[in-house]
Amino acid sequence: MDDHPAAAVNGVVCSVPTAIAVTSSDLVLPPHDRQTPLAVVQPQETLESSLLGMHALIEQHGYVIALHSVSDASAVTRRLHTVRSVLESDRIALLGVDLPPLGLALLAQQLRQLSVCDFSPGVLASSVRLLAHYIYAGALLGSVAKLDRVPVTLKSHAKSWVPGAQFAVLANPRPQLVRLNVADQEPLAGPEFGTRLLVAQGPQPPSDWVTGTLAPAWQVQGVATVPLPAGSARWWGTGKLVEFAAGLSDVSVLYQLVSSVRRETCHWCGLELIGDRCGFCAAPLREPEPAPTSVGVAGPSGPVRALPRGAP
Repeated sequence: MDDHPAAAVNGVVCSVPTAIAVTSSDLVLPPHDRQTPLAVVQPQETLESSLLGMHALIEQHGYVIALHSVSDASAVTRRLHTVRSVLESDRIALLGVDLPPLGLALLAQQLRQLSVCDFSPGVLASSVRLLAHYIYAGALLGSVAKLDRVPVTLKSHAKSWVPGAQFAVLANPRPQLVRLNVADQEPLAGPEFGTRLLVAQGPQPPSDWVTGTLAPAWQVQGVATVPLPAGSARWWGTGKLVEFAAGLSDVSVLYQLVSSVRRETCHWCGLELIGDRCGFCAAPLREPEPAPTSVGVAGPSGPVRALPRGAP
C-alpha cells in the first residue's frame, strides 16, 4: 500500500483507498466530493459471486473493511464470515456496529472519506468504534410499542396507543426517549460540535419536526435528505418514522480526530491500531508489562542502593 502515489484532499495527504464494504446498496450514501470513493456492496447474490468479488477487492485495494449491523444475524452476515473463511484472508475486517441503519450508512461514508487519507488499514479499521461514538442517530416515531433497541418504559408503551402520539428517540451515543407535544417535554440531547444532519423520511405523512425543530436546536451546519434504508422499519419497530443521523462531515476534522489517538502495533497480526482492539484480527491490545519492583540492600559503605528483585 505504501508504494501507491499520494494526493491531497482539503490539505490532507491521501493514497489509494482501502475498500469499504456494506451489506446493502441503500447504505451507500452519495459522496461529498469526487475524491470520496463509493462503498462496495458485499455479499453478492451467490456465494461464488461473493468470493470472486471479495478476491477482486483484495487484489485491487489490498485490504477490505466490511461493516454490518450487530443486530443482523441473517444469512448476509453469515455469508461474510464464510467468504473470509474460504479465502483464508487476514486482509478482511468484518466489523459489527451497534447503530441504526442510517447511522451505519453515515459511518460508512466517513470511512470512505478517510480511506483516501494516509491511514494504514489497521488504523482505519480500528477507528470505527471511535467514529461511531460521535454519531448521533435516532428517529421520530409514531409508536414505540415494538421498539426493543432502546429502553422503553411501560408508561411510554401505553402512550403509544394514543392517537397522534409522537416520540423522539436517540439510539446513539446515549439512549434517550422523549414524547413530543407535552407540557414537560425535555430536549433531545444533541452534539456539542458542528455536524451535518441526514434525514430519511418514511412512508407516513411527512413531518417537519426533524428539520424544523431538531436541526435548529442541534445547530447543525447543513441538512441533507436521503432515502430511508430498507432495514429501518425493522430496526425501529415501526414504518411510521423519520430517521435521522448527525455526524462530522469535514474530512479534515475527521482526519484530526483519528490522527490524535495514539497508535499501537497489534501483537498478533502486526497491523497498526488505535484504541484497545485490532479491527482485523480482533486481538485486544496487550497491556504493558509491569516494571520490575526494586528492593533496598545495604552497600559496602552503608548507603542503600536499589536492585531489581531477583538480581544477584
